[in-house]
This record gives sequence, C-alpha cells and structure tokens, in this order.
Amino acid sequence: MADNGDDVDAEYRIRDGDYIVLKRGEVYKAAQIQKKRKVIFEKQWFFLDNVVGELYGTIFEIQAGGILKPHAPKPIPSAEDNESKEAGADNRNIVDDGKSQKLTRDDIEMLKEQGLKGQEIVQQLIDNSTTFKDKTEFAQDKYIKKKKKKYDNNLTVLKPCTRILAMMYHGREPGKICHLRHDTLAQMLTQGNIHAGSKVLVFETCAGLVLGAIMERMGGYGSVVQFYPGGGPARAGMENFGFPPHFHETLHDFPLCKVNALLAGRLGAESGPEASGEPQEELQDGADGEEEAPEESRQMEVSTEGDGEDAAEKERKEKNREKKVQERKVKMEEKRKKLVATAALLEGRDADGLVIASRFHPTPVLLGLLKFLAPSRPFVVYCQYREPLIECYTKLREQGGAISLRLTDSWLRHYQVLPNRTHPVLLMSGGGGYLLTGMTVATETDARPVKTATQAKDAEPEPASKRIRLEEVDAGTVNKSDAQ
Repeated sequence: MADNGDDVDAEYRIRDGDYIVLKRGEVYKAAQIQKKRKVIFEKQWFFLDNVVGELYGTIFEIQAGGILKPHAPKPIPSAEDNESKEAGADNRNIVDDGKSQKLTRDDIEMLKEQGLKGQEIVQQLIDNSTTFKDKTEFAQDKYIKKKKKKYDNNLTVLKPCTRILAMMYHGREPGKICHLRHDTLAQMLTQGNIHAGSKVLVFETCAGLVLGAIMERMGGYGSVVQFYPGGGPARAGMENFGFPPHFHETLHDFPLCKVNALLAGRLGAESGPEASGEPQEELQDGADGEEEAPEESRQMEVSTEGDGEDAAEKERKEKNREKKVQERKVKMEEKRKKLVATAALLEGRDADGLVIASRFHPTPVLLGLLKFLAPSRPFVVYCQYREPLIECYTKLREQGGAISLRLTDSWLRHYQVLPNRTHPVLLMSGGGGYLLTGMTVATETDARPVKTATQAKDAEPEPASKRIRLEEVDAGTVNKSDAQ
C-alpha cells in the first residue's frame, strides 16, 4: 500500500526541471527548478535545490545562505490568543507620530543578524510598541498581519495552472497580457467551448497565456493552431505551464501574413522559401549566397583574411561556412514542412473554435480567420476596450455568417470575509475587458452554387408521391378542358 501511495504522490511532488510558481503573500513569481541557480524574489535570494522531492503547496522558510527548509506553520500571537494583551475600546486617542515604536531600524537589523525568525521579530515589535495595548482587537490583528507580511521569510511553492499564472501576470505585468483578468479568461474558455479532442484556432498577443490556458483545458488531445504576427510566435507564458512533451505535438503555428494566400489557394503554388513565411531575399542570401556571390568578391575575401594563414586554416573556415549554410537549409526545410502540414490542417475549414485576444484591431483578424471555422461553431474575441468590438459587431451584422452575437463586459469584486469586518476590498481592478461572442452559420457563398428550377428538376428526380399528385392534377386539367 505504501508503494501505491508513493506512486499517487509522485504526480504532486516537485522534480528537478519542473516549472513552479513561488508565492509570498499576494505576490507570485514563475521559475524553473535548476540546481545551484540563484533566484531573487521580493528582495531576497535563495536556491531551489531543497524543494526537489517535496509536495506542491509546501511552505518553505528562507534561512541563512539562501537555503530553503520546509516550515511547519505556527500560530501567530494575536490579541485573542494572548490573554496578557489588553485591547482598547477605540482608536480615537492613538496618534500616529512615529514615536510609538521603541525599536529602531538598526535594532531590527541586529535582531536579524542574531538569527531571529520572522515570528520572533514580530513579537519583539509588539512588546516594544507603546500603543499596541490601546488599539482595538481588529487594529491589533491588522498590525500583526502587516508586520508578519514584512518580516516573515516564508514562501509557498505552487504548481502552475491557468488561474495562478493569470493572477501572476495581472498582478506584476498586466500590460503584457492586455490587462486580461483570470475571470475573463475563464469566460473565454467556456464561451469558446474548449475541450479535449477539438481543433481550436488561436490568435493572441498575451505572452502565450491564452494559448497555455487552451492547451491545459484540452489536456493534450486535439490540435491547436496558433496564428502569429511577425517573425515567430510568443510562448513565454505557455512555457511556464511546464507541459509534458506530448502536449507540444498538438501545437501548430501559422504566420498571419499567409492567411490570405491560403484562402485564395496560392500557398501551395508558392516556392519553398516563400511558403516558409520568411522573406525571399533573406533566404537566398543565406542558402544560395555562395553560388550567387561574385567570384571576385570571394577572392578578395580570401586575400583579406591574411597571407600568413596556412591552407589548413582556410580550409577549416571554408568547411565551417559550408556547415552553417547547410544547417540553415535544413532549418528552412523543416519550417517549410511544418507550414505545409499546418496549411493542410486548415484547408478543410472545419475548425471547432476560434479565440482572439490581441492588442491589434480585432475586425480584420476575425473576418479573415472566421472562414476557417465550420458552421455552428463558437468564436470569442477579447479586447481591453469596447469600441473595437462594437465595430467588429457591426461588420458581422452587415456581412452575415454569424448569429447569437453578444458584447459583454466582465466585472469582479473581491470581498474581505472576517467576523464583523466583511466588506469589499478597497483596491481592485476597475475593469476586466470586453468579450464578443457568437456562433458561425453557413451562408450562400459557403454553400454549393444555387441551381435554376429547370436544372434542379433535371438533376434530381421528384419523390414518387409528388409525381403521382402532379399527374393527377395534370389529368384533371386536361379532362376539364376537353369538356369545355
């Protein structure tokens, strides 16, 4: 039984090379476990060597020399637990003049040098405060929590997930993810019907956070096609999830600049370098530069290398140059093959969902990528501002091809829930962005060509019951004309 328990816990134990999230208070930081690598977090440095083998969610204490040691949480002294501490009726007579604390900054630094832990330093601050006894119980608890947050050296190691990484990016660098909040991201995954085994199209400039959330929801089953602007896709946020290798096999990428060529059917007719998404001139300079360079320039280059070099040195440089050219050719060929495979995946135009979260204007992107979706499939567009989505909504209503269009905004309020102190948190985000959702439908342009009545009658025979009724009607008409 012990072996079975160890096998179950192995999934939740920290291993070398894993991606983790460090938490201290309400601050998060993503990192990768590497031996003898110094990590700086909240103005403190430490090594992550000792966390290997421990369970996720374990609280560690930072000791001298940057060593992390599992910490057993102890109760913090509070006004309710300590009977010797008295509490005042109110705080009206307390004056915040900065003279209530007897310990100076030098004294606190001396306590740290003596090896006192965070809880012990907090207790020293309480004992040397002249106004602590006069504060109310609520004020005393607030004071203890504030000092604990400042002097406590504990941190928690968490397993990366969509919610934690979204809160990390939104708290530290919200501009990188277009101020996308975790509750809005959850709505995007739900409205886009992201599930295992589906084919999802993604265009995002949120550092790969949306892409990672979609891949986590799909669980490594199905396929994800990421459209990217520029030279290559940004996947820093996706890498922080630490997905296993088989997850990456379901991920494909396609340059956004080649979408029109693919829709027009010209992508297959292009040459290899053009189809790879790289400029034609750049590839020619790298791959065929040796054949295209003039013979005189080669001789000049060889002559300027120095007459003192021997033939072996020149031969070595020539081999290195040829090796680099060959490696570049191999890379371009691999990129071309991946592009062709992704194009074949898109040519069916049977994708199951589309998710867009970008700092670019969403209207041209949505109208172009919407053509790869199969009928009756959902799409979701996120934007930090409302006006671009209003224009997108109007365009879709004009051209058709989409129903159930809804433009919504996300609103979230955090509450502090404590006895006799439950109220909304004073500091919170003002808005969570806007979402445009809808469902695709087949239009006349997407359906087969419309036939005339004569062509339809000749092509498809009418049902037998309908032919009998038509013959009876024709016979009755003929008999009536003969009688007249």
